[in-house]
Amino acid sequence: MAEEITKQQRTSLIENPTEVQEHQNDICSSLLVILSYFLAFISFPISFIFCFKVVQEYERAVIFRLGRNLSGGAKGPGLFFVLPCIDEITTIDLRTVTFDVPPQEILTKDSVTITVDAVVYYRIFDPVRSVNKVANAQYSTRLLAATSLRNILGTKTLQEILVDKESLALRMQNMLDLATDDWGVKVERIELKDVRLPVAMALCISTGRRTSFNSILSTLTPQSSVAKSSMF
Repeated sequence: MAEEITKQQRTSLIENPTEVQEHQNDICSSLLVILSYFLAFISFPISFIFCFKVVQEYERAVIFRLGRNLSGGAKGPGLFFVLPCIDEITTIDLRTVTFDVPPQEILTKDSVTITVDAVVYYRIFDPVRSVNKVANAQYSTRLLAATSLRNILGTKTLQEILVDKESLALRMQNMLDLATDDWGVKVERIELKDVRLPVAMALCISTGRRTSFNSILSTLTPQSSVAKSSMF
C-alpha cells in the first residue's frame, strides 16, 4: 500500500514539473531563512540595527521575503522585525495626496474647444495591492484622471459644463475610484478648477454683454429724462 502511494506521488510529480520546482524552491527558501536567522543571532547586537525597523503611524511596510509577500499583509505602525539579506521593504504613505490635472483641451458636444484643469484628492487604502498591482500608483492615477476628464467632458455641451460642474466632478470621481480600486487607491474628491474659453469666443461674449448693456442703458436714458422733466 505504501509503495502504491509513493508511486502515485512520483507520477504526479513527473506529470506536474511546476509542483516539483515549487517544492524545490520551498526547500531552498526554508534553508535561506534558517541561515538568515542564524546570522542575525550570531551578529547580535549589531544585527539589531538592521533587523528592527520602525514605520510611522501614517505609513505601512510591505515586506518581500525572497520575492514573495509575507503573510499577514503590511506591517506597522511601530516596530517590527525583518531578516537581513532576504527581506526587502517598501514603505507606503497612507495620507491623502493631492495633484493637479494639467490643463486639457477638450472638444465639447457642441463643437467648442475649451481648456479645463482639475485637482484630485486620493489616498492608498491597501498598501499590498498598490505595490503588487501597479508599478507607480501616483503616476497611473494622474494619467487616468486626465483621460477621464477628457472622456466625460467631451460628451457634454459648453452650457452643461458651466452649469453642472459639481455633478460632473462627482461622476468623474466615481469613475476614477472604480478604476483605481484594484490598485488599492481610493479617490476621495475631485474639483474642476477652471474652464477657459477660446479667446475669440470670450471676446464675442464680452462684446455681446457690452452691446446688451448699452441697449438697456439707451432705453433707460429717455425714461429718466422724461421723469426729470415731469418733476419740473
